Amino acid sequence: MSVPVTIADDSAFSRKTVMRALPKEWDVLVHEAVNGREAIDAVKAGLADVLFLDLTMPEVDGFQVLQYLNEHHNKTIVIVISADIQPEAVELVNSLGAYRFLKKPLSPNELHQALSEVGLI
Repeated sequence: MSVPVTIADDSAFSRKTVMRALPKEWDVLVHEAVNGREAIDAVKAGLADVLFLDLTMPEVDGFQVLQYLNEHHNKTIVIVISADIQPEAVELVNSLGAYRFLKKPLSPNELHQALSEVGLI
């Protein structure tokens, strides 16, 4: 059975980069979100058992998405992929329940390792 995955990033290039980096053997159904509001809607609709989340997005940012998930949908596995690697951002992301924090530009090997570490592949 396919795992519902949402990639939330306002950059189409970044979303495509994540899609290309997903392991070929991982059976997923990918949904895209261009902002945090769409990411939350995807979770509510059952389209995001796994959420790849950028932090800097319009309307609702990644921190706000994490806060919402922390309060309402704590079963969603969130892997943050962001260029904002300041220690404060990483600490906040971890405190809000993200499983991993990966930096942009995304390395397929790092993504594969993170997915393996959280038991997804």
